[in-house]
Amino acid sequence: MKSLVLLLTASLALAQKWQPNVTNARLETRGYSGNLETELRSTSTSWFGYPVKSIRSDHETCCWNGSPGCWLEKDENSERITTPANRPVQLEGADAIAILFRVENNAIQKIQVYSLSCPLDAGGLPFVWITGVPAHASLSLLQELAVDPADHKAEGAIFAIAQHDGVEADRVLEQLTKTTQPERIREQTTFWLGASRGARGVAILKNVLANDPSEHVRDKAVFALSISKQPEGLEMLIQAAKSDPSAHVRGQALFWLAQKAGKVAAATITNAIQNDPNTEVKKKAVFALSQLPKDEGVPKLIEVARDQKNPEVRKQAFFWLGQSQDPRALAFIQDVLTK
Repeated sequence: MKSLVLLLTASLALAQKWQPNVTNARLETRGYSGNLETELRSTSTSWFGYPVKSIRSDHETCCWNGSPGCWLEKDENSERITTPANRPVQLEGADAIAILFRVENNAIQKIQVYSLSCPLDAGGLPFVWITGVPAHASLSLLQELAVDPADHKAEGAIFAIAQHDGVEADRVLEQLTKTTQPERIREQTTFWLGASRGARGVAILKNVLANDPSEHVRDKAVFALSISKQPEGLEMLIQAAKSDPSAHVRGQALFWLAQKAGKVAAATITNAIQNDPNTEVKKKAVFALSQLPKDEGVPKLIEVARDQKNPEVRKQAFFWLGQSQDPRALAFIQDVLTK
């Protein structure tokens, strides 16, 4: 009995904590009835929302245009941004997010996600806040919305899924990367796997790179790895740069390596210049060298300009040496021209 009382007390405290920061709304609070899809119905234009436990982040999902909050009914006057960590962020509600749905004529028109601390203006519309929605119910509905071929809400649904905490969200995202899903769904999902899902996201991306037949999806997976904070993502970028069957994907992997990795990247980029069979990949690798810190990139570019047998690749190296304005590069070019 005592444990039940403690559980109910904790649940009540959580419900009180996880409240929306909404104004200019006809606010109504309801308890979850057991069927989320039927909850989100209204013949008149209305906003519905509920809180879910979210992944931890040093960013606040809000709006910012010099004003203190977001206008749900005036999208043209507000811009969604991800607030940088150096801007003060309210910590209250940092472990939860608000999933919002704009409903009209009993149909969901729009899906949006905000931090609970983000001030929202509902434009005078009804705003129904549903408490006690379990994560599995939220994920199930969002997955249905993401894969509906006749719908346009996939991007918002996938983003919302990716902000849920827990392995169940990882499993849903993994299902959305299956090759039976449309390419656009797979592309959108790979981004959030790298941006939000940590080690589990990187593991799923590894499978995408190994098995997805679309170079467009693998291209997005390479970018997702470049923004992941997981160290194993770097090794996967290196592997993609060496062995992906698509010259385009190999070139993109080289580019993102140059942005990410310093000396480790330099070795992979140099190897591509020497050994990749595709001239365009070699040229992209030369550009990647130009993106490295000058003390690493310029000496490598000089080596390519001096020793590379492929004239197009040498030409690229000379071009980027000239663009660098580095004294070592200019001295080398001058020496070549005066011989």
